Amino acid sequence: MDITWWGFAALALAAALVGFSKTAVSGANTVSLAVFAAVLPARGSTGVLLPLLIVGDVLAVLTYRRHAHWPTLWRLFPAVAAGVVVGTVFLLRADDAAVRTSIGAILLLMAGVTLWRRRGASDGTKEPDDTKEPGGTEEAGGTGRAGGAGRAGDTGRDTDPPAVPDRRGSSAGRLKARSYGVLGGFTTMVANAGGPVMSMYLLSAGFRKLGFLGTSAWFFLIVNTTKVPFSVGLGLIDAHSLLLDAALVLFVFPGAYVGKVCVNRIDQRVFERLVIGATVLGGLQLLLR
Repeated sequence: MDITWWGFAALALAAALVGFSKTAVSGANTVSLAVFAAVLPARGSTGVLLPLLIVGDVLAVLTYRRHAHWPTLWRLFPAVAAGVVVGTVFLLRADDAAVRTSIGAILLLMAGVTLWRRRGASDGTKEPDDTKEPGGTEEAGGTGRAGGAGRAGDTGRDTDPPAVPDRRGSSAGRLKARSYGVLGGFTTMVANAGGPVMSMYLLSAGFRKLGFLGTSAWFFLIVNTTKVPFSVGLGLIDAHSLLLDAALVLFVFPGAYVGKVCVNRIDQRVFERLVIGATVLGGLQLLLR
């Protein structure tokens, strides 16, 4: 792969953002995939980005491994697997232009849904506040008392439930999990863009901040690792892509460290606006390229 010095600098910054997103703001790496798809061939960019995402997932699991909610994960995995298969079939048939267009459309779709969610919050539905300190009486997704969680010291348990569990009926809950799971599996296979989909699912389920990060960390480590054989079979991961990964992986670690330090200090609302704006610009750039 012939890459200019500014192109490598952009990829290095995007790799650092991968680490940051895994330990601070899940879904922020939509900016990273836009950068990778702009600098590299769109189809091949997904194969280069995947190993970096897995490294970020490992760092996130090491940081938040005790905070996953496994019942939620088991509920999602079957539908995600179906979405990954559908995405693999799409990549098998799609050329670079189709993949680039698809990534751009997915980015704009995710940005639109995120804006819709924020608008709903401003209309009266409380949006989770990730700036709250963990372990308090009120954290992201609710008061912390709902669902039997929220007391200081409870956040470290593997079995911590969401702050506001989804109680809209078993059939409605299964349909919701299947819908998000299939969409998440497809978007993560085609564009490594499953983060925003799963973020919306976990937020809508009322997860507190640490439960959100821990569940996301385990989810994407398992899903992204499972995608590796598919990506190798499609020719997206090869010796050349791994050589580039070896140079870029060094930037994931400082990004993850900064995310860990900033997770309790970051102004979530301002950062979301920046991420949404960059995502829209990246999506438009790919569609108009």
